[in-house]
Amino acid sequence: MRSIVKKSPIPKSKSFVIQHLQSHYFDPHIHSHPEYQLFYVVEGRGTRFIGDNIKSFNEGDIVFTGPNLPHLWRSDKEYFDTKTALQTSGIVLYMNEHFLADSIGNEEFEKLKSLFDRSLMGIEVTGATNAKLKEMLKALLQMKGLNSIIQLLNILNLMADSPDCILLTQTPLSATPNDKTSTRMNSIYEFVMHNFKSNITLASAADLVSMTPTSFSRFFKSRVNKSFSDFVKDVRIDHACKLLLDENIPISQIAFEIGYPTLSNFNKQFKVLKGETPFDYRKKYREINNGFVRELHAAL
Repeated sequence: MRSIVKKSPIPKSKSFVIQHLQSHYFDPHIHSHPEYQLFYVVEGRGTRFIGDNIKSFNEGDIVFTGPNLPHLWRSDKEYFDTKTALQTSGIVLYMNEHFLADSIGNEEFEKLKSLFDRSLMGIEVTGATNAKLKEMLKALLQMKGLNSIIQLLNILNLMADSPDCILLTQTPLSATPNDKTSTRMNSIYEFVMHNFKSNITLASAADLVSMTPTSFSRFFKSRVNKSFSDFVKDVRIDHACKLLLDENIPISQIAFEIGYPTLSNFNKQFKVLKGETPFDYRKKYREINNGFVRELHAAL
C-alpha cells in the first residue's frame, strides 16, 4: 500500500500552481501536503473524505483545504473497471502555506486570514459562490503573470466574503501526517470501502495494521476525530444516500446492502446522522428533482 502522497507542486519561481487533471479515476489514496488546495470536480462521482467529514461528491464539488489536512476524493467503484468509458477531471489550485505571509497580518488582509484559518477545517463552496468560482477557475487556467495573481486574489476575496462557504469539520486535526501513520490510514480506508457491507469489527481493522484493538482505537480517533465504528457508520449511510436516489430499490433492500440486518436499525442510524428517515430523504429528493424538471420544461 502506498503511503500518503506528499506533493510539492509549486516551483520556487511561482506563487501558486493551477492544473487541469484528467484520469479514469481520482487518486484513491489519502492526500496531505503543506500547501493550501482548492479543488473543483469537473467530472466524476464518488465519496469525499475531508478530515473527519465523509460525503458524496458529484460534478461541481468545490472544496478548499488548508495545510496538512488529510483529504481524499475516492471515485465510485465503476470508475476502476478497466473496461469502463467513465472519466474524471478536475481543476486543482495549490498555494504555498506561506502565501502572502509578509502581509497576512495587516488590516487589509483580515478576511483573508480568517479564510486561511478556516481552511484548516476544510471548506465546501456552495450556492451562487460555487457557480461563480467554477468560471473564475476555468479563466485562471488560461492566465499568466500579474493577471493570474489578480484573478487568484479575486477568487480568495470571493470566498472570504461569501456565506456559501461551509466548514466541513468542527476542529482542526492536531496530528501531523507521516509515512507510517498515513500508510496505516490508507490501508484502513481501503479495507472499509471494500467491506463496509459486511460486519466490520474493530479487532479486524486493528489486525490489518498490526495493532491491538485498544491502541488502534486511540490511533484512529486521533487521526479523524471520531471512533472507528462511527467512521464505518458514516460510510454506510453515505452509500445509502446514493442508493436512495434510485426509487426502484426498496428501502429494506438498501438497509441489507449496506450492512444493516434490520430496517428499524437502519432507519434509526440514518435519522441520527441525517436528521430525517430514509423515506423522507428520498421524498425530499423526489420533490427537488420534480421541481427542477418542471422549471426546465417551463424554460423550454
